[in-house]
Amino acid sequence: MAKANWIELLGWNEEQIEDIRFAGYSFVKQGQYEYALKFFEVLAILPDENVYDLQTLGGIYLQVGNNLSALNYLEKALAIDPQHEATLLNRTKALFLLGYKRQGLSQANKLERSSDSYIADQARALTLAYS
Repeated sequence: MAKANWIELLGWNEEQIEDIRFAGYSFVKQGQYEYALKFFEVLAILPDENVYDLQTLGGIYLQVGNNLSALNYLEKALAIDPQHEATLLNRTKALFLLGYKRQGLSQANKLERSSDSYIADQARALTLAYS
């Protein structure tokens, strides 16, 4: 069965998709993750996968404690952009929270060498917490 093209079925254009993204991000900024989740879940089913939407959805799932779904969407985002360090950091958190300690430590060790001090510091903190 072919995947439905929701953009075509709904008659949406790029402006409407950006409005959904903006509304979802507004809820993220307010810490209203359950509401934000609904907007980004809609964006994730659209035919043109957007790495930002997938990364954000993975991060939101981490915030609400659904670590398996978080890992799923973070993996999808990394399939598009395998070097995005913020997504790799969230993937590391998801791995630890799911009990994949060895994989989490391996990923954290790589991120500790990041040129981005925030990413490196967060990776070190994860390493210390889960070692």
